[in-house]
Amino acid sequence: MKKVAVIGAGTMGNGIAHVFAMNGHEVKLIDISKDALKKAKATITKNLDRMIAKERISVADKKACLKNLKTSTSIATGVKGAELVVEAATEHVDLKLKIFKELDAKTSKDCILASNTSSISITKIASVTSKPDKVIGMHFMNPVPVMKLVEVIRGYATSDETTKTVMELSKKLGKVPTEVNDYPGFVANRILMPMINEAIYSLFEGVAGVEEIDTVMKLGMAHPMGPLQLADFIGLDVCLSILQVLQSGLGQPKYAPCPLLVNMVMAGKLGRKSGEGFYDYSHGGKEWILADSFKK
Repeated sequence: MKKVAVIGAGTMGNGIAHVFAMNGHEVKLIDISKDALKKAKATITKNLDRMIAKERISVADKKACLKNLKTSTSIATGVKGAELVVEAATEHVDLKLKIFKELDAKTSKDCILASNTSSISITKIASVTSKPDKVIGMHFMNPVPVMKLVEVIRGYATSDETTKTVMELSKKLGKVPTEVNDYPGFVANRILMPMINEAIYSLFEGVAGVEEIDTVMKLGMAHPMGPLQLADFIGLDVCLSILQVLQSGLGQPKYAPCPLLVNMVMAGKLGRKSGEGFYDYSHGGKEWILADSFKK
């Protein structure tokens, strides 16, 4: 599988493109925004330079990776000849269905169509295509070049052959693929998001402050990052969207998003990507401080 197309040049899309290009695949990174593509390529270059500084790759490896990476603002042009397409667009079901309808029309009958969705049904996505046996979930973890896990999600009609191909390909990328079935939130987010939501409820109900909640989980449960900081890192809008999928798909009140999370998203406080969530990231870099809204 030599030619790969990646739809969406955001955090996940550029990370996925980076990993495929580093492993010798010809990659087309596709986004409707030229600015997003320019930013994605700059991010990939910066990450490659960081890997060189840590002596994980050579300068020649960097050059080869960037040579393998091309960009396009057109799905029709970008997916031409692709053997695999990985969709990493915004986590909205209508957008994904629209993209997969177009991919179905613009790709060959043998091309595998994968979604990086973190919660939306693969079966539903596959239903708008003429080849549901070729549709599968490839849920990479953020940051993609670093995290080993790929959650491989089988839709109702996903074939054994497609699943085997994606599992083997993921291993060749240096990842650890884990096969799961197609139910709301899959495994990762069905377990993670209720924990994050409960942490937000603990803040909302005055059980403890942001730093205290994150400290308890880091030091007491050996989590590398507290749940509120992790929510900021994921994006509060993404957390809200996943919880809504869980609540709708499973029909249980325990998945109802905390009102504080809903209000923060409505106010545009989305976490790291907006500059503020539970923490303040407005000064840039990896540094962060407790957001003014949550200071005692």
